[in-house]
Amino acid sequence: MTKPVQQNEPIVTHMYSADPSAHVFEGKIYIYPSHDLDQEMISNDNGDQYNMEDYHVLSLEEEGSVCVDHGEALHLKDVPWAKQQMWAPDAAYKNNTYYLYFPARDHDDIFRIGVATSASPSGPFKPEPDYIPGSFSIDPAVLVDDDGKAYIYFGGLWGGQLEKWQTGTFIGDAEGPDAAAPALGPIAAELSEDMLSFKSEPKELSIVDGNGDPILAGDEERRYFEGPWVHKYNGYYYLSYSTGTTHTIVYAISKNPLGPYVYQGKILTPVVGWTTHHSIVQFKEKWYLFYHDSSLSGGADNKRCVKFTELKYGDDGTIQTIHPYKDAIV
Repeated sequence: MTKPVQQNEPIVTHMYSADPSAHVFEGKIYIYPSHDLDQEMISNDNGDQYNMEDYHVLSLEEEGSVCVDHGEALHLKDVPWAKQQMWAPDAAYKNNTYYLYFPARDHDDIFRIGVATSASPSGPFKPEPDYIPGSFSIDPAVLVDDDGKAYIYFGGLWGGQLEKWQTGTFIGDAEGPDAAAPALGPIAAELSEDMLSFKSEPKELSIVDGNGDPILAGDEERRYFEGPWVHKYNGYYYLSYSTGTTHTIVYAISKNPLGPYVYQGKILTPVVGWTTHHSIVQFKEKWYLFYHDSSLSGGADNKRCVKFTELKYGDDGTIQTIHPYKDAIV
């Protein structure tokens, strides 16, 4: 794309992109999306249609500027432990180093989380020879807190295999909890100082309602499905995530990065396409929601495009629900 990018429009159109993780590095917004391939695929609940094999890093000087594609930052062939499906990544900065966290299936078809490093936010990134010890599932998101501690959040149901790890080991035919039981939450751990391993044992985050009761697995309007993201605002940690089957982005808040988190409400109503995945970032005086839909491809699940829109808070810290097509033609 060579024209200035506007809100609720694809930020690039020369390739398909999804799952945007946005950060402010070196005075710009850098976006770390997954890279959907231009392939005709049959969709299924295992996610076989999402057969991505590399990452490109994108950047924006500011709202309304041209989005720059910095080219291939990491490819599947350069990751020794990975077999296929490089899904939603995230990035972080610490130790004068940029870190790229990414999921992929290992050679046993189990999703793991790897990390790669670079001296530049645009890459290229050099992967570690093996995945993070003890890692599993998908959708890593990293928060470097104000005190320098770093936390990683991850996990996704169905194709993301989260329900297969309920016993602490991988059980290939495991199913999720009963509808009346507490829903599975995302997994969180503190990262080591070098950002390459877990400092603490990964633990499930608790998401509860206003009465302190766990959100139930059958509560598909509010329960966790995939795509965790944590940001801070006015002293609170905001955990936002996709509900999956009901196709919304919702959020919960806590005073502790490791929860428990209290459910608050919806951030983003359903978009074109099955998946919904996002990030939230402050740039200058505004907050932005980066998200994706399938409008560029006319609705193909596996051919998505990254967009962004302004995110606004109420005086009480609540996030105003965003309806991305309310004033737009899709």
